[in-house]
Order: sequence, then structure tokens, then C-alpha cells
Amino acid sequence: MSNIDEFLNLVKDSDNIVFFGGAGVSTESGIPDFRGADGLYMSKYNGLSPEEIISHSFYLRHPDVFYEFYREKMLFPEAKPSTTHLALAKLEEMGKLKGVITQNIDGLHQMACSKNVVELHGSVHRNYCTKCHKFYDMEYIFKSKNIPKCSCGGVIKPDVVLYEEGLNEDDIYKAVDLIRNADVLIIGGTSLGVYPAAGFVNEYRGSKMVLINKSKTPYDSKADLLINDALGEVFKHLL
Repeated sequence: MSNIDEFLNLVKDSDNIVFFGGAGVSTESGIPDFRGADGLYMSKYNGLSPEEIISHSFYLRHPDVFYEFYREKMLFPEAKPSTTHLALAKLEEMGKLKGVITQNIDGLHQMACSKNVVELHGSVHRNYCTKCHKFYDMEYIFKSKNIPKCSCGGVIKPDVVLYEEGLNEDDIYKAVDLIRNADVLIIGGTSLGVYPAAGFVNEYRGSKMVLINKSKTPYDSKADLLINDALGEVFKHLL
């Protein structure tokens, strides 16, 4: 039996599947993997590292540079859901998938009609005034000039977890609860190198951990089924 057939059988036989995903879920939608060999984190921006620019302290000190970088490198308003996004939404609609836990901030799971999505690092689609907390969507930020301001005069901040900021406690609880109670845990498109998020997979208590990633990860030896392939090549069999 091939790895793909084994994967399909696990999916067919379970109605308690949880998916934990990273950048590889969205690269097939045209959104670059920041941590890949040619990714954003390997480059400099005006002499600054991306990690420095998208840190909480830099945002406070230099919001003009932060937003210039944010619009240019982190917003992809034309992106559409990939095969993987659509297949996961279909599994949820069928009652087989209980939740998606994502490290991505692009909102493509929701665009594909997934409903139970835990966004560990926030979303570019949610932006709030730091003064009055009025909501603004991604389009407003994308089309704004310089530092986006609220109608009240306050500065608007993306609801994205920056470096130096902690994860939302409710999201941590939801993610851990989903993973602990999962029958099948599918981990896809992530190098499992970003903490604390990557550490959540240690909460899995079952014996059906599927790891799908093109490159090696620190968790390969812990997987019950390892598939070294592009996510789209695997998930296309579920559509």
C-alpha cells in the first residue's frame, strides 16, 4: 500500500481529524514561505531583518517603516485558496475534520469556507484602532498611505502576533484541546521550527500522526505516517 493510499484510508475511517498547518499550505496560493531558502527571512529590507521590522518594539518606534514593509511583503489581496484549503473545508463539511490550527495569517482557510479555524498568529483581515478599537479590514490597510489612522485619529494595528508578543491564551487552549482529543492529527506544510506553536503537536495522544512536508522536520521520527511531498499533490485526492 502506498503512503497516499494509507493516508486516504486514515481519513476515510475517522470522523475526528485535526489539521495543523504552516506556510506550505499557502505557498500554492502564491504566498511565499518566509522561512524557505529564498524566503523573506533570508533577505534584508533597507538593511534591516524582517524579524526586527515585524517586532512589537519596532512597530512602536517606527510605524511608518513597519507599514511600508507590511503592505509590500505581508499582504496578498489577490490570493485564493489552494487545493489543500478546499480539501480541508470539504472534510469539515463532511463532519470528518474537527478543526484547523494554522500558523498562517492570510485568512485563506476561511475564504475556502472552513469554519473552525484557530489562527495562532492572528490575521491580516483584522485590524483595530489602538485608541477606540474600531475594526478595519485588510483592504483599508492595503489602500492606506503611510501610517493608517482611524477616524478618531488613533493608529490602526493589525491583529497579527508580532515578535516579542505572546500568543492569545484562548487560541492556545483551543489548539491544545483539539490536538489532545484528535483521532488523526495531520501536520502539513510546516518545518515545525517556530515555537511555541510547533510544540503543540507534542500534546497529541493518539497513534495516527500524519506528517506531510517536502523537507525534513525535527518531528519526522515521531510521525506514524510520513509523506515527503507537496500538500497539493496529497490533498488533491480528497477533492
